[in-house]
Amino acid sequence: MGDAENTSTCPDRPDDDPDRLSHAFHALLEGATAPRPPAPPDCPYCDLPQDRYPTPYTGHWVLLEARVLVPAHTVPPRRRWIITPDGTAVNLWDAEPLPGTVCRIPHRIACPLLRPEDHWPWVTALRHHNGQRAQRLFELPEEDLPDTG
Repeated sequence: MGDAENTSTCPDRPDDDPDRLSHAFHALLEGATAPRPPAPPDCPYCDLPQDRYPTPYTGHWVLLEARVLVPAHTVPPRRRWIITPDGTAVNLWDAEPLPGTVCRIPHRIACPLLRPEDHWPWVTALRHHNGQRAQRLFELPEEDLPDTG
C-alpha cells in the first residue's frame, strides 16, 4: 500500500529538503526567477509590470501575467499556477484541476521578447498584445522633442 517510510506531504518536492541547490533547480524549472523585492515586479525582458508572488521555494518568486485568470483545464500541465490563501503561488504540475478551477499563467509564456511557447493560439495573441504594450512604453512623439542641435 505504498511506501510507509515516506512521510513527506510532498514526496516529489519536499519543503524541508536541506539541499538548497535542489530547491534552486526546482524553482528554475518552474520559472520562479522573478526579481526579488524591493525590486519592482517588472519583466526583466520586456519591462511590463507583472504580478509577483512568492513560491514554496524560499527566496524564489514568480511573475504571473497581470490580471489574467484562466480556466485551469484549458492550460497545459506545468503552466498552471494557483494562489493559495496565504498568497503563495503554487505550480500544479501534472495535477488535474477540479472543474471550475481558475489559474494564473507565468508571464514568461506571454512575454513578447522571450522564445514563444505556442501551446494555444490565445497565448500567441496575448504575446502580440504585450509586444504592442511594451512598444508603446518607448514610443515618444518626435515632434514634441526639443531640438538639441
